[in-house]
Amino acid sequence: MDIQSIYSLIEDDMTAVDNLIQQRLQSDVALINQLGFYIINSGGKRLRPAIAILSAKACGYEGDKHINLATIIEFIHTATLLHDDVVDNSAMRRGQETANNLWGNEASVLVGDFLYTRSFEMMVEMDSMRLMKILSSTTNIIAEGEVLQLLNCHDADTTEARYLEVIHHKTAKLFEAAGQLGAVISRSADDIEQAMARYAMHLGSAFQLVDDLLDYSQSSETIGKNIGDDLAEGKPTLPLIHAMRQGTDQQAAIIREAIEQGQRDRIDEIITIINETGAIDYTAHAAAQEVAYAKQALATLPETDYKQALLSLADFSISRDY
Repeated sequence: MDIQSIYSLIEDDMTAVDNLIQQRLQSDVALINQLGFYIINSGGKRLRPAIAILSAKACGYEGDKHINLATIIEFIHTATLLHDDVVDNSAMRRGQETANNLWGNEASVLVGDFLYTRSFEMMVEMDSMRLMKILSSTTNIIAEGEVLQLLNCHDADTTEARYLEVIHHKTAKLFEAAGQLGAVISRSADDIEQAMARYAMHLGSAFQLVDDLLDYSQSSETIGKNIGDDLAEGKPTLPLIHAMRQGTDQQAAIIREAIEQGQRDRIDEIITIINETGAIDYTAHAAAQEVAYAKQALATLPETDYKQALLSLADFSISRDY
C-alpha cells in the first residue's frame, strides 16, 4: 500500500478534518485568520492526524470523535512549527517562506499560542479527562524537548543518547499521543492502547531520524527547506554525531567548528565527510530499527485494511525523500 492508497482509505475522514480545521481556525482577529490559514494550508503531510484516524479505525471505532481528535493534534503540531521557526530563525519550510519570515516573530509566536489554546478548548469540548490528561502531558513533554534541543545547540559534545532524548520528546511524543488516543476513544483494552502508543512513538522517532539524514542527502527543492539548515542552527543531529565519532581528527574538527559557530560555509565538505564515514547509512539503519519496533507493536491488532495502512505508513517513513 503506497502513500496515496493510505490516504485514499481515509479520504472522507481527512476531508472532515480539513473542514473542521478551517472552521475552528476562524477568529475575529484578521491576522490570526491570515497567518493561521497560511501555515495550515502550506502543504504538510497531515501525518499525525492520519495516525489518529487510522489508529481509531484499526481499533474498530465507529463514531466521529476521531475527527475532533485529529484536528486537535494538527493544531498542536502547527503551533510547535510556528514556535520552532522563530527559535530557529528559519526562512523556509515545505518549500515556502515561513510565517515568521513573512509576518515577523511576534505574530508567529502569538498565533502559535492561539492554536495551542484553541486545541485545549476543543479538548474540553470532548469531555474526556483521560484525553485531556494525555494531551496536556504530551504538550508539556514537547515543550521540554524544545528546551533540551536548545541546550544541545552549538554543543558539539552532544551524545547520541542526548540527541535521541530530544527527538523522543520533541517529535515522537505527539505521534505517540495520536496513536494512543485513537485506541482510547475506541475504548480498547489496555494492551491494545499501549501497543498503539508504542507503534506511533517508534514511527515518530523513525520519521525524525529520516528528516535529519535528508538534510544532508537531498536537494533543497526535494525536502522543502535549505540544505544544511540544521548545521546553520548549530544542531548536532545523528549524521553529524556519527561522522565526528568515526571520522579523522581533522574531519571531526571541521564538523565541530561548524556546529559551534552555526555555519554552513563548508557544507559540501561536511557532506563528503558524512558520506565517507557512513553516517547516512548509520542513521538510516537507526530509522529502520525504529520502524521494525513500530511494526512489531501492531502484532496483536486484528487484520484489517487499517492495520495494513499503519504498517505501510511505517515503511513510507523510511523510504521517502521529502
